[in-house]
Amino acid sequence: MAWKQPAIVFVVALVVRLAHLWQMRESPFFSVLMGDSRSYDEWARQIAAGDWLGTDVFYQAPLYPYFLGLIYSVFGRDLFTVRVCQAIVGALSCATLSLAAERLFSRRVGLIAGVGLGLYAPAIFFDALIQKTVLDVFLFCLALFILSRLVDSPHEHGIGANTSGRALGWMCLGIVLGALILTRENALVLVAVILVWIARRRSQSSPLSARQRAIDAGALVLGVAMVLMPVAARNYVIGNQLLVTTSQFGPNFYIGNNPRASGTYMSLRPGRGAPEYERQDATELAQHALGRRLTPSEVSNYWSSRAWDFIGTQPGAWLRLVGRKLALLWNADEMLDTESQESHAEWSAVLRVGEWFGHFGLLVPLALLGVIATWHERSRLWILYAMTIAYAASVVAFYVFARYRFPLVPLLMLFAAAGLSALPARVAAWSPVQRAVVVATLSVVAVFVNWPILSTTMMRAVTENNLAVALQEDGQLDAALGHYRRAAELRVDYAPPYNNMGTALRAQGRVDDAVAAYQRALDTMPDYADAHYNMANALLEQNRPLEAADHLRIARQLMPASAGVHNNLGKALAEQGRIEEAAGELREAVALEPDSAKAHRNLGNVLASRGDVSEALAHLQRAFEIDPSDAETGYDFGTLLLQGGRVDDAVSVFRAVVRVKPDYAEAHNNLGIALSLQGRLPEAIDQFEQALRLKPEFADAQRNLEMARRAR
Repeated sequence: MAWKQPAIVFVVALVVRLAHLWQMRESPFFSVLMGDSRSYDEWARQIAAGDWLGTDVFYQAPLYPYFLGLIYSVFGRDLFTVRVCQAIVGALSCATLSLAAERLFSRRVGLIAGVGLGLYAPAIFFDALIQKTVLDVFLFCLALFILSRLVDSPHEHGIGANTSGRALGWMCLGIVLGALILTRENALVLVAVILVWIARRRSQSSPLSARQRAIDAGALVLGVAMVLMPVAARNYVIGNQLLVTTSQFGPNFYIGNNPRASGTYMSLRPGRGAPEYERQDATELAQHALGRRLTPSEVSNYWSSRAWDFIGTQPGAWLRLVGRKLALLWNADEMLDTESQESHAEWSAVLRVGEWFGHFGLLVPLALLGVIATWHERSRLWILYAMTIAYAASVVAFYVFARYRFPLVPLLMLFAAAGLSALPARVAAWSPVQRAVVVATLSVVAVFVNWPILSTTMMRAVTENNLAVALQEDGQLDAALGHYRRAAELRVDYAPPYNNMGTALRAQGRVDDAVAAYQRALDTMPDYADAHYNMANALLEQNRPLEAADHLRIARQLMPASAGVHNNLGKALAEQGRIEEAAGELREAVALEPDSAKAHRNLGNVLASRGDVSEALAHLQRAFEIDPSDAETGYDFGTLLLQGGRVDDAVSVFRAVVRVKPDYAEAHNNLGIALSLQGRLPEAIDQFEQALRLKPEFADAQRNLEMARRAR
């Protein structure tokens, strides 16, 4: 029964994953989404609501959000159901890998590989996250299974050794690789590697002609194109951009290759690592540097060129960086993206037990053992070596996260299983010297991959901070503050929790405590732009414009392309009476963000204060057009119209304001004044009376009411 073994693997893997889900159900990580999970969820909800096409070129790989949107469409938005579906997909990955290993090596190797992936702690962890990693590994395992049917088996010839079914097999492999590229763009290198293999391969049963190789390669490319071309066409129709997948290549390439890169993720602006900032910051900084609006492709090209400049002008620094990325890639620690495995293990005994034997630091030496043990079959297996090296290089070309390197695990698991299976026979066949060399080599590799590079405490602190941010966005301020404090306790030198704590405290009206939290963040990280910006806003609330302006000037140096910084600096300068400087900052804010209602409103008010009424009216009108629901902007606009004698226009604006905000006493009062000037005294009296009902002590409205009554 050929399917009995993979069925057993599937059941074992599924039971373990469901046990993990059951233990995690009470954790805050189960219901609170953060980072990319949050953006994927929002995207999937739009898809489930019927917006399948979207409105902009893809910035993130699209396949997983559509997978998630399909689940939402069928079952509704239930995160437990999503995780159960992903547990099933993860278990299918294990069964598929088992089939691939059986075909490539033996049934025994298939069982070890499948169960090994089923019990591998990071696999259990990733399969439970609302993340695309679950699809990455499933598609990778499926590609390996199809490829195993195309590689000559040690016990029978594969599809690649005969004509029947060859083209279909290669096309199916291309389709799977195309889908994998839509979750993990760097998987494109695998297509190139396999095309080289097709060109060079030799069949054990019969020689392959140039025509046969061309057909195989064409079928593979056709399969890839069948998946990617619709996405490219969609991007072109939506954004007039010829992008095969996404527009984030350039920013990601720069993040991994620049003078301050560390080998893992570092946001373009310090302290702004949340995914909602990535596209915004990349676009703003590129447009500010080039002084014009840019398309997504142009933004990507700008960052790519900066990365290449660094590589070309500082090759020594770049090579050192590559060395660090290589060390991170093969290190035992799972470099977190948003959530750390260690934090989840606090809630899951499955992960805690699995971490003892199912980790990267053990897998890599075992995989090397498998390569050594199967080296005599290298002419048949070199495609697997090439895929491993190529994919590893594609990760190092950017930056290292645990989930970015995770597709290497199925390949490594194949060799680890082969090594364990062949070890008794190989040990018996090796001479004492060979055994000593193998042991020494494995020992060196084991030390290298298990050498501590990353701080697990820091990763737990980052996780706590990210969890708190998500809770704060959901309005759970007290819970968020608790996790911010825990993050700060875990790592006192980690600045973001203090900054974010300040925003939560401000939201609770505790401005003094917020200022203290922002100061703690700045003591820890003096060039933290967001902390300077937030500190300035808190100081403005405390009516301390001079100190606020100092912090905003620092933020301006760190974030010259931020319209918000220029806008708030303009406000602070205006409160100091420095009108000309304020106008300059606000003009810069408007230039950077032409659709910012706040910037237009503040510029309009500053221009009005210095007597530039015509230009002030233009900016206030623009602000009101952008955001007609902003009653304050409408009030300022209407008041300036009234002062300029444009009474009819003022009446229209004030009516719009009181429709938006019926309890706005000052707007009712000014509407009454405008109606009085039109001679519509009964309506004016009604407006003054409404103002007084809302604000009985409103002396101006009382005086205007008395004057209107006398006039009538």
